[in-house]
Amino acid sequence: MTGIEQFRYDGKRALVVGGATGMGAAAAKIVGDLGAEVINLDYAPVDPSLGRGIQVDLRDPASIDSALDQVGGPVDALFSAAGIADGPDLMKINFIGHRHVIDRLMNSGQLNRGGAICFISSVAGIGWETDLPRLQEFLATPDFESADAWVKAHEADNFGHYGTSKQAINAYVATHAFPFLAKGVRINAICPGPTDTPLARANADLWLSFAQDYREATGTETHTPEQMGNVMAFLNSPAAAGINGVTLLVDYGHVASSNVGTFAAGKPIIDLLMGRISLG
Repeated sequence: MTGIEQFRYDGKRALVVGGATGMGAAAAKIVGDLGAEVINLDYAPVDPSLGRGIQVDLRDPASIDSALDQVGGPVDALFSAAGIADGPDLMKINFIGHRHVIDRLMNSGQLNRGGAICFISSVAGIGWETDLPRLQEFLATPDFESADAWVKAHEADNFGHYGTSKQAINAYVATHAFPFLAKGVRINAICPGPTDTPLARANADLWLSFAQDYREATGTETHTPEQMGNVMAFLNSPAAAGINGVTLLVDYGHVASSNVGTFAAGKPIIDLLMGRISLG
């Protein structure tokens, strides 16, 4: 396969978890336009133009199992896109349910050799390496129920908020890059900067104001879901066959520029996210 064909999805089946809105819907539209048969799992109704829709509740492993039974057949590309901003079910929806989907697909052989997985993480998930022992303990839980119990047991330790759900994704991607590739499957994630989605608009004061000074200084706008969908489609395509275990920042360079101090105004918040300084 050469040239433009490497970017296409002809003859492939793409499964989008969270394909009803936002970045998931953008990814579904893009890979569909690139030739994929698209199946969307979401709690909300899915626009038929985005492909087949199957309802799923990521808070319930039985619902996930039922949805995957309806998917049937092999899967070539998995887009793990669903997420929420807060609430008691945050870790189930943002990570534990997605992990259950992946476990089912991998254990059943439903995810084809040569396939790929792409998560949506977040800039909020950077700095995960500083909390690696605790994240590894969490990731060592063997199933949905034990992971949920672990989170509840560590609520007093500030585990289970939005940032740690994204750190868990980043640690999971790094942890599983080798064993999954040994089975012929790549896994990566994108870490978006502020992106204009329904979820972000519902949390606009915090999410869409983040890095506003950087965007003003660089003449850039808030990211679009399509920008993220394009990167996800690339990462799960044969064109990205050499990329594995990566959590890719898609943020106009805000984190990198702040990290090294060329954008000095952003350095304090990035130092905080990276665990170099604390609020205390």
